[in-house]
Amino acid sequence: MFFHRQELQFASTPDKPDAVYARKLQEVLGGQYGEITVAMQYMFQGWNSHLPGKYRDLVFGIGAEEIGHVEMLATMIAQLLEKSPLGITEDAVQDDPTVAAIVGGTDVQHAIVAGAGARPVDSNGNPWQGSYITASGNLLADFTANANAEMQGRVQVARLYHMTDDHGVRELLSFLLARDTMHQNQWLAAAKELQEEGYEGMPVPSNFPQSKEYTEVSYQYLNFSDGKEAANGSWASGPTPDGHEFSYHEGPTTSAPMPPPTRPDARMYGTTDVPNPMEKVAGSVQDKLNRE
Repeated sequence: MFFHRQELQFASTPDKPDAVYARKLQEVLGGQYGEITVAMQYMFQGWNSHLPGKYRDLVFGIGAEEIGHVEMLATMIAQLLEKSPLGITEDAVQDDPTVAAIVGGTDVQHAIVAGAGARPVDSNGNPWQGSYITASGNLLADFTANANAEMQGRVQVARLYHMTDDHGVRELLSFLLARDTMHQNQWLAAAKELQEEGYEGMPVPSNFPQSKEYTEVSYQYLNFSDGKEAANGSWASGPTPDGHEFSYHEGPTTSAPMPPPTRPDARMYGTTDVPNPMEKVAGSVQDKLNRE
């Protein structure tokens, strides 16, 4: 059950209109690592969770907060657009205000489609996609993805902070940066606690028998680049996070001959080394035999 309270978690009032910046702000609303993504990601993780208790409650709690962040950004974008001109119309730029708006860096669909409001799109106008979210049912995999999402989102908000001198906008971004700090730490702490309590471990999924892997290469660093410095990292020698030992190798330790080209059904009409007349006959025979 959801209940909407008509108030914001933090003040969202810009000093002045700015349609160009409103377009930039769309990235952290409807982009791959925007607030819509994390809100939906955390909620679907909760709905897909098989483990009752504190981890499920954590996911739902942060997910609900992120829905509020969607509202805060949508409100800010609408306020930035509220009294913003539709476009620069001086002859030196363009008499057509629509073309002028594009030249000026605004999103004309803010006006044409949304009536001076926010849209579920990124800063280039690409619609938000459900494919952005990760909700696998494996909490260690999901919490690690969540930490990444918060890191990527905080990087983008930090960049946006330096793209405006509007005090009101910066105050909002400062608040969002702080919440991203908290959420990064929460997801990393939750991932660590999951492992300490034995629910999940490395490698994910930890309940898949590693004996079914081709274990000879499970902990080999195979260097497929001519860069040599990677050999000096802790990932190339010494203990692995899951209690084994890394080994370093220049290139692959396995190889196999390339198999011959495949020869699909003649009715796929791919170019093969089978003569055309034979392909035609094969196709006719397969049709008569109703072979699929």
